[in-house]
Amino acid sequence: MQREIIVLAFLILLLSSTYVLISSISQNNISYAAYVRALPESSGQDLVDPSLKVELFFKDGIKGPATSMAFLGPDDILVLEKNTGKVQRILNGSLQQTPLLQVKVGTEVELGMLGIAISKNQLGKTFVFLYYTEANTSGIVVGNRLYRYELIDNKLVNPLLLLNLPATSTIVGHENNHNGGKVVIGPDNNVYLVVGDVGGRMGNIQNIMRGNSPDGTSGILRVTQEGKSVHNGPFGSSVPNILYYAYGIRNSFGFDFDPVTGNLWDSENGGIDKDEINYVYPGFNSGWRKAMGMALTRFDPNEDLFYFDGKGNYSDPEFVWKETVAPTALKFLNSTKLGSEYENTIFVGDVKTGNLYNFKLDSTREQLKLNPPLDDKVADTPQEIQSIIFGKGFGVITDIQVGSDGYLYILGIDGTIYKIVPT
Repeated sequence: MQREIIVLAFLILLLSSTYVLISSISQNNISYAAYVRALPESSGQDLVDPSLKVELFFKDGIKGPATSMAFLGPDDILVLEKNTGKVQRILNGSLQQTPLLQVKVGTEVELGMLGIAISKNQLGKTFVFLYYTEANTSGIVVGNRLYRYELIDNKLVNPLLLLNLPATSTIVGHENNHNGGKVVIGPDNNVYLVVGDVGGRMGNIQNIMRGNSPDGTSGILRVTQEGKSVHNGPFGSSVPNILYYAYGIRNSFGFDFDPVTGNLWDSENGGIDKDEINYVYPGFNSGWRKAMGMALTRFDPNEDLFYFDGKGNYSDPEFVWKETVAPTALKFLNSTKLGSEYENTIFVGDVKTGNLYNFKLDSTREQLKLNPPLDDKVADTPQEIQSIIFGKGFGVITDIQVGSDGYLYILGIDGTIYKIVPT
């Protein structure tokens, strides 16, 4: 099976009350027990920059896996519990007694309560956008859904369905993986959602020329906050084509907009290797299933990819981990609170190493500023990534956000929240 199944299955097993025995679950026939021992645990967090330190902001009370978080205001954070379907509120460092919402969700592998974003309009209304795998009262999965809720009297009410997307696949061994899940409000005030290939689909949107038509998977999708289509979509006006901002994405757990240019960047998970960071422009084709990492010489993007009748464009990643780290959250720090050298730079978390990475951008802000040996945009070995490591010991990072105070907050899979501040 593919790598995310291994990682997420273990995380669910570790943090839930049900024990499932899996004997061998990888492409290379690595035993489950051996893989479990290889995953990092949160330990003493160590930052490379001695002028900064890690504070423990919140520790106990969230029932993991915790997938995403969003700030309502200063010291006011909403955190998602993947398997319970709860939206929890942490106010002034304390978990509130009653969740803002609990819904029925699928829980297998990567199904569950996955993504959140918050928007406050000019009339004073607070909207909370949630992406989750909805299940009926019998526990049967009915779809991946993007909803808009309104926050009233400490409850999320008035759900409005914005997107109804596929959630499972008939491909054996891939049924419940690659659902993506992050939600972001763009600089255009529209709602952006990243979705993976949802069970290993093989259609046009995955660059299979004779495959099925686009179906709302393997892409970054965009709708208005009322659930309407955005008219200037790069792929025409028909549904679902008009929903796509970018496509050809295997799976992603992180994307964000550059606060300087408004450009979009994402992190993407490879198979057993070749994780990516991409500059994502309108019409971007990330290349999956024909390419992960840098395109091979035998690969002709002009002949081998699906192009939406000439409207799509492929380009190589801006960075590749040749040996997988399973990158997760990606966030720009639009603040000087950690020093001017980190303002408007990219922070990325991962699953495999517990590292927190930092990337600077070049003068065009369409490429990363990388020093040798990374100037070829590829980390060939773990030793080559030392110059981009910002911190270590975070365990499995699932989200990164900038607080209302301008500091960086890190969410761990167990619900622990760390805050990075000056020493």
